[in-house]
Amino acid sequence: MTYKETLDWMFGRLPMYQQKGKSALNAKLDNILRFAEHLENPQDEFKTIHVAGTNGKGSSSHMLASVLQEAGYTVGLYTSPHLKDFRERMRINGKTVEKRFVIDFIADNKAFLEKNNLSFFEMTVGMAFSYFAEVEVDIAIIEVGLGGRLDSTNIITPEVSLITNIGLDHTDILGDSLAKIALEKGGIIKQGVPAIISESQRETKGVFKKIAVTRRAPMLFADDVITELYETDLLGNYQTKNMKGVLVVLATLNNFKIANKAKIEGLKNVVRNTGLVGRWQIIGKNPKIICDTAHNAEGLELVVRQLLTEKYANLHIVFGLVKGKDFDSILNLLPTFATYYFCAANNNRSYGTWLLKDKALRLGRKGKSYTTVKGALKAAKRAAKKDDLIYVGGSNFVVAEVL
Repeated sequence: MTYKETLDWMFGRLPMYQQKGKSALNAKLDNILRFAEHLENPQDEFKTIHVAGTNGKGSSSHMLASVLQEAGYTVGLYTSPHLKDFRERMRINGKTVEKRFVIDFIADNKAFLEKNNLSFFEMTVGMAFSYFAEVEVDIAIIEVGLGGRLDSTNIITPEVSLITNIGLDHTDILGDSLAKIALEKGGIIKQGVPAIISESQRETKGVFKKIAVTRRAPMLFADDVITELYETDLLGNYQTKNMKGVLVVLATLNNFKIANKAKIEGLKNVVRNTGLVGRWQIIGKNPKIICDTAHNAEGLELVVRQLLTEKYANLHIVFGLVKGKDFDSILNLLPTFATYYFCAANNNRSYGTWLLKDKALRLGRKGKSYTTVKGALKAAKRAAKKDDLIYVGGSNFVVAEVL
């Protein structure tokens, strides 16, 4: 098969949460454990850092990878979802996995994958672990896909576990309270393995402490420890919370030498070193155009807070959501004075643009609906003056289409 044919097989035959939602999930680790054994347990051949959380886990993972690269290590980075190309999910020192590896991996394991009906995410995790083992990385940063306790990545024993912000997202799967969601995210905490919590939250702190005591895992809350921060090229104000967790994780890695210069250069050059996109990313000037992948109430609240500090004459927002979100909570966060361009990404889970517009209008927002993301952005560009601001967001898929 060609690379395209391989991806078509992966995306088309097997369920994927980003496309199908809850019905795609296999809420147990049996399949990934069986697949790992079939692959001769590649996840045991390299050191790891495990990263979970509702918001910030992707940015934190890229920060960690960038600093460790600057310290001279060969660093694997596994994240999800991808925005433009599937290979974004697996990088080594910022370079994406080769197409040939993806093709050969699926070809070599296709019979097993078909027989055991593995999910898209399960096969992708196995692919990443095999890739990092084959290249013999010094350490790999492994980002959780969804939750933690039953996530396919949760078969590793990391050097340290990092949990970022906890918010109300995927409540149909993870629970309808911050405490219940924290219990799922805290499932990555392993026996005796240090656990770092980026952000102290009243509703979750006790949950994490209880898990840590039960598993005899040393635990630190980063915002109780870190007072001095570094400059970073990740522009969102919310990155200060992520950086605190990252710095404590780096200080906890006893078997790795990380000079202060590596921290300075690594945090200053995250985008260059790792290829991260979609986090408060400026993609246009005159008018200024910013996109961000924040897609739940907690994340969007921070984004809107920063939008309100920007200088502009008028604010235009290109916006789309996926099904299963708390629409009223999200829409009520958005500024009433902005002009909206409601759209739906080309994805089965995208919320209908007309329904989104009608709901927004009832909540006092003004705007029109568009059948495509590119059409909405084009309309915003036509309407905007040089000193206006256009923000694009609401969904990973919306941002992916403008990038």
